[in-house]
Amino acid sequence: MSSPDQTQRFLFDQSQIRGEITGLRQSYQDVLSKHNYPQPVQRLLGEFMAAVALLSDTLKFEGRLSLQVRGAGQVRMLMAECRDHQALRAIAQYTDDFSDSAALLGKGQMAITIEPDQGKRYQGIVPIDDNDQTLSRALEDYFRQSEQIRTRLWLAADGQSAAGVLIQAMPQSASEGSLQSSDTDAWDRVTHLADTLSDDELLNLDNETLLHRLFHEEQVRLFDSHGLHFECTCSRERCGNAILTLGETEALQVVDEEGAIHSDCQFCHQQYRFDRDEVTALFSEHRQTLN
Repeated sequence: MSSPDQTQRFLFDQSQIRGEITGLRQSYQDVLSKHNYPQPVQRLLGEFMAAVALLSDTLKFEGRLSLQVRGAGQVRMLMAECRDHQALRAIAQYTDDFSDSAALLGKGQMAITIEPDQGKRYQGIVPIDDNDQTLSRALEDYFRQSEQIRTRLWLAADGQSAAGVLIQAMPQSASEGSLQSSDTDAWDRVTHLADTLSDDELLNLDNETLLHRLFHEEQVRLFDSHGLHFECTCSRERCGNAILTLGETEALQVVDEEGAIHSDCQFCHQQYRFDRDEVTALFSEHRQTLN
């Protein structure tokens, strides 16, 4: 992975197949540094981060894409999010009696949520059971059932780096600069070659070397990459808006009981504190904006 924390698109010029490849290092480490996750949770979180980076880059919109799963296993909730194709964050919640030998997610549901800055929010829900299904297979099922687009994913993470490859059949009306092709065997051939990809190769080879090793007999065109980084969306303003939803009477009651209102971000552990004067000023400013 010569260029970590980047996503790069590629295209098979002689067929209607496109792909994305991503590698995460610093952004992944920034997420892990906020929490003391067990190693299996670290790996699963890395796969989710690689997945949202790949999925976000296949969609031409500005906004937020997230994957969230709730399961009956040891990991009760896991969420990864990519905003504007570049800003990543993620979090997991797991049981106190965590064991490496038990199922991580068990049976549950995974929600894929798309929230464009302009336009309607969309959410698709698919079942997931990591006793006999990987995250990659669950996402492939989603595309097959909901989007009716042939899609394959390969994901890997080891607690240090995370990476992923996505290959997708393009609609026949779309070209993205490729040639219309009568190569009906291309999909089976390309995905068969990609199935030979090992986790070690995915995590350690740079993009050009990896794609050449897999597809040296195909005509593959790489596009410019773009960067990825960890970024949390919490802010003092957002916390203030949440306090406004309590109502002034209840908010001041909390201040009287606790000395101040405290808000801790679960993603980045940033702490925000509002004393009585600050809470009073919040509601005073809010009333002025309404008049």
